[in-house]
Amino acid sequence: MSKRTTGLAIEADGLTRSFGETRALDGIDLQVPAGTVYGLLGPNGAGKTTAVRVLATLLRPDGGRARVFGHDVVAEADAVRARVSLTGQYASVDEDLTGVENLVLLGRLLGLGKPAARQRAESLLAAFGLTEAAGRQVKKYSGGMRRRIDIAASILSTPDLLFLDEPTTGLDPRSRNQVWEIVRAVVAHGTTVLLTTQYLDEADHLAGRIAVVDHGKVIAEGTPGELKSSVGSGTIHVRLRDPGQRPEAEKVLQAALGVPVQLEPDPVAMTARVSGDGSDLEAGEQAARALGELARAGIVVDDFSLGQPSLDEVFLALTDHPAVAADARDDQLEAAR
Repeated sequence: MSKRTTGLAIEADGLTRSFGETRALDGIDLQVPAGTVYGLLGPNGAGKTTAVRVLATLLRPDGGRARVFGHDVVAEADAVRARVSLTGQYASVDEDLTGVENLVLLGRLLGLGKPAARQRAESLLAAFGLTEAAGRQVKKYSGGMRRRIDIAASILSTPDLLFLDEPTTGLDPRSRNQVWEIVRAVVAHGTTVLLTTQYLDEADHLAGRIAVVDHGKVIAEGTPGELKSSVGSGTIHVRLRDPGQRPEAEKVLQAALGVPVQLEPDPVAMTARVSGDGSDLEAGEQAARALGELARAGIVVDDFSLGQPSLDEVFLALTDHPAVAADARDDQLEAAR
């Protein structure tokens, strides 16, 4: 039976949090509708995990205010904890126990009787493709299997709000798809999911709305389509036959498209974001015009394609740096903690 909750699951106003001299959150505002998947998209060190820890009552904010289903995360922390569950970036189950022992133990701690805990454990193990590994110690699991058992543990008792902090990092495509299906099933039951991820495609598949976070601030918010459209309808990828023609091709493309051209490590490759109103029609017209200009300049193109913006391209447009540029900041945060 679905448990539908209306209104806002999360309201955050001006949240700040520092670790020493490092400002992890710099005035984050969020409004997360109940019963949806809401994505926090950002590179390592952007502040996503810190935001989750504050909202889950694991950290006190230095400033601002946050409420979960109307309960203040500081003044009413116990009421918040009664309605949420969290899966962090690292496995939190007991590695010396088997998969089924972990889930049965947690089920019992949540108040389930032994038969019910066993049934729930076996159901989740099957859903996550772990039935054959149920009797093995978790320390013998692969990285992807550990992530799956950890996520399974977080939904033993279906919460009103589930925090999933980069749940598919390190998983293979099949395991990622399995996690996505579980997330959809949980939301269909009425749970709200706050998903943090570095992957635009993951947010695109799951989230109804996304907040893009960088350097502790929300720098953009909207549906996946709106965010991609904000940086153009797509990206033009060009591969030349002659690497010696790339300098001239760069000038031609920049003049034809009116945007900077990015030179790839491959000496015959380059890319450029499509500007304009973001429509597929205009993107196609610009691609055709660019091809024509290259042909008129006598530049031979071996391969030419128009694709959706990547995560790095979205971040490059919004922040003037690629997503991986924040990795060093992530190291600083870990040291500060």
